[in-house]
Amino acid sequence: MTVHPPVVGHCDELQHALGAFRASAHTTQRWGERLAAVLSGGGRLLAAGNGGSAAQAQHLTAELVGRYRDDRPPFSAIALHADTSSTTAIANDYGVDEVFARQVRAHGRDGDVLMLLSTSGASANLLSAADAARAAGVRVWALTGCAPNPLMAGSDESLCVEAPSTTTVQEIHLVAVHMICAAFDAALERGVRSTRAAGRAGRAAQRKRR
Repeated sequence: MTVHPPVVGHCDELQHALGAFRASAHTTQRWGERLAAVLSGGGRLLAAGNGGSAAQAQHLTAELVGRYRDDRPPFSAIALHADTSSTTAIANDYGVDEVFARQVRAHGRDGDVLMLLSTSGASANLLSAADAARAAGVRVWALTGCAPNPLMAGSDESLCVEAPSTTTVQEIHLVAVHMICAAFDAALERGVRSTRAAGRAGRAAQRKRR
């Protein structure tokens, strides 16, 4: 793996990692499209991470409950770490490894999606959450650092960033979040256009029958 000098070398490292990650665009597109189908059908996204990855997970849910670019309806997305009362109570009563898993069992339903973000791919509380999700019929997607890692193995699908530093992995994760949101919005717009076209065709057929 290429080692870059400090400061300006960070830009070089990011550029190198981003170039490699571009090949994963088809996966982010598929995730965004699948998420559009799940959420528009009444399903929910759960997301979690630790530290900087928690911020990235919350960024994703904010884009879905609010909006990414253009105005659209809000969708159900919960950042599990953001409920401080629940996370601290669970950690106190059941241990830190259960802080996300217990919330997955509370909020997750068959057909929902759980997005887990981890630079190491080895956080015990995320691995427990993945186990709880699969048991509940919730699909697990993981954004991680270098492969292989335990979270990658414990998820239904994963995107692994090949980069030598945690900071670059987190930056690429943010790019991935925005790519997923772009695909999500595009899929919704296609669905709206398809519904409108079907409506026009139906009205035209009714006029002909008259």
